[in-house]
Amino acid sequence: MNGMSMTLLAQQTAPDPRAGMLQLVGMFVIMGVMFYFAIWRPQQKKQKEHERLLKALKPGDKVITSGGICGVVVSIKERTVALRSADAKIEVLKSAVQNVVEQADSGSSS
Repeated sequence: MNGMSMTLLAQQTAPDPRAGMLQLVGMFVIMGVMFYFAIWRPQQKKQKEHERLLKALKPGDKVITSGGICGVVVSIKERTVALRSADAKIEVLKSAVQNVVEQADSGSSS
């Protein structure tokens, strides 16, 4: 009988497999929330800021492209921007514009 009671005692104190599964799922949820706030959310904010920058572009703005070209916006089309850099006029994709260094004066008087 002693051996039988030990077996019953061991079965009663065994961990519940559902509790372990629930703990594992909980850890995945916590990691997902951490990834959202650490990676995805800042990337979305950065992308929205870049879209606002591109919408606000106007001729006369001094910009820097992702390739490192510094120039002044001459004209803007649907997908491209024409830049004047030194003695050259080049056309680049709007998405290549990374930063506006100096905005054109909107209220210039002659």
